[in-house]
Amino acid sequence: MTSRTLVLMRHGKSGYPDGVGDHERPLARRGQREAALAGDWLRETQPCVDSVLCSTSTRTRETLERTGIAAPTTYDAAIYGATPDQVIEAIQLVDDAAATLLVVGHAPGMPTTAWELASNRESSVADELSSQFPTSTLAVLTFDGSWAELNTGSAELVAFHIPR
Repeated sequence: MTSRTLVLMRHGKSGYPDGVGDHERPLARRGQREAALAGDWLRETQPCVDSVLCSTSTRTRETLERTGIAAPTTYDAAIYGATPDQVIEAIQLVDDAAATLLVVGHAPGMPTTAWELASNRESSVADELSSQFPTSTLAVLTFDGSWAELNTGSAELVAFHIPR
């Protein structure tokens, strides 16, 4: 069995400029700073991100850019507003050549997906996840198998990080 790592990240804090629709909202300065901090932490703990799935929204694209993670990226409109089932379906389509996958999305999709995938919901890490998932937060899960086999309760939540 191949061990895989899934990192679910909520986009950085966004701004609310007048006349700009939700999908096009950019990052606020705080979001830019915290996304960069998230990228620093991610590179320290997951030195090799092989692939990225990113929502098509402006704030998720800017979050990914600020992390400094340079991996092959698929921009997927389905991640914008996605339910956990939709996020999991997108992940199941990832090529198995990727051992570590970063998904940059939104709330409630990212925190709910992390919770749904976690088999260890009684752990201290899961307690943190269940109480909060602010902007730029990262949840790291591991599991054995192919991406197509990822499903509810099949992964272990191993880290939860709020970059501040």
